[in-house]
Amino acid sequence: MSTTTAPAPHQGVMKDLSFLDRWLPVWIFAAMVAGLLLGRFVPGLNTALEAVKIGEVSVPIAIGLLVMMYPVLAKVRYDETHRVAGDRRLMGASLVLNWVVGPALMFALAWILLPDLPEYRTGLIIVGLARCIAMVLIWNDLACGDREAAAVLVAINSVFQVIAFGALGWFYLQVLPAWLGLPTTSAEFSVWSIVLSVLVFLGIPLVAGFLTRTLGERVRGRDWYEATFLPKLGPWALYGLLFTIVLLFALQGDAITSNPWDVARIALPLLAYFFLMFGIGLLASRALGLNYAKSTTVAFTAAGNNFELAIAVAIGTFGVTSGQALAGVVGPLIEVPVLVALVYVSLWAGRTLFPGDATVPTR
Repeated sequence: MSTTTAPAPHQGVMKDLSFLDRWLPVWIFAAMVAGLLLGRFVPGLNTALEAVKIGEVSVPIAIGLLVMMYPVLAKVRYDETHRVAGDRRLMGASLVLNWVVGPALMFALAWILLPDLPEYRTGLIIVGLARCIAMVLIWNDLACGDREAAAVLVAINSVFQVIAFGALGWFYLQVLPAWLGLPTTSAEFSVWSIVLSVLVFLGIPLVAGFLTRTLGERVRGRDWYEATFLPKLGPWALYGLLFTIVLLFALQGDAITSNPWDVARIALPLLAYFFLMFGIGLLASRALGLNYAKSTTVAFTAAGNNFELAIAVAIGTFGVTSGQALAGVVGPLIEVPVLVALVYVSLWAGRTLFPGDATVPTR
């Protein structure tokens, strides 16, 4: 699905993609490389990017994320979100996958694959607790998922993060390891960091998107809004994504390129986690009788993580040079290309797993 076409019908997959969308993996890879090179070879860049912060989050990164999320949330038909809230199968599947299966799977993978690296292991467990409320909207949109469902699910995840993140951190870092006879980790999570992450990365673009659609439809009508306005706004989501990726990788370019073996060790459980969570989410949703669009949305919201929050918490709790912070930074290094690949997997699997489903994108 092209982000530059009107969203009403989920149109063609590959032949209808814009030039920007069609070569998205290339642009993302180029942005990652550019960021790593900038961080490695431009003296003082890290200091400049970190000079202005909101809590522990760089303001330039926050701006990039807002630019990325606003167009996607402006596409949501908010008057249709009630149908999502009433779908018990979708809501139940998402809550179980995000807040029971996801953290437990990351805990298991971190201990199995990093038993000798406690700092990285702790960082990955924190990543597993930070459920996605940002980039998942981009991946879901590209895979022709249900936009209204995605908006509702990320809003629910944001509420659960404020309520449950600290308690889950205590459980997975202290209680459960003690029960299993494993070493424990003491960590105090700042509720303010969690609330700030939700307000900045979801609250602002959500309000902006809602007001844009409401006022745009009231003044010019839905046909004009979706056929004329959204095609002009749509590409900015990918511009914001690429800008954010460059900044994220520039901030940690030196750390990543200086520790390639550590990055590889951290990457292994992350790779397993993203593929397993996506597969479990897609197949479980299909087994529950959800259509392609909703199943895709559940799968992406289950597979993605809020790395902005994970990095902020790791830095605030353990320090900017800690292994926990490095594990958080490696998160998007692995997540971005893997979830781009899963967009294509989803588009391919839709025709195989959901035959005759009207929400499956057509060629």
